[in-house]
Amino acid sequence: MNVAVHHIACYDESAPDFVLIMEDLGFAERGTAWKEVLAGTFDLHGEIPVNPDGGLKSFGHPVGASGLRMMFEAWLQLRHQAPEERQITTDRTIGLTHNLGGYPGEMVSFVGLVSPELG
Repeated sequence: MNVAVHHIACYDESAPDFVLIMEDLGFAERGTAWKEVLAGTFDLHGEIPVNPDGGLKSFGHPVGASGLRMMFEAWLQLRHQAPEERQITTDRTIGLTHNLGGYPGEMVSFVGLVSPELG
């Protein structure tokens, strides 16, 4: 994916979800996301920060509200109103949220791109 995102709020119910999603979204080549994790690519001050708020698990994985929690973090980040210890400093203006859920055979997925700029 050739989108210069500010940060990613990623569904993170388990560690394997995170690395698979980074590959599925094109932020890492298939089978290599683990290398990007070790390289710090997805850290708070890495090239593509992911879950600067600690992710869904840090909020008790709010079933039914996880997408809303991710959008709220994107809103805080893009308005530069996140707490100082997790505020991302970059000139990028696009936040990406990714969520999924459901039961086997009935899964749904959502990817949203949000920005304070029009267009």
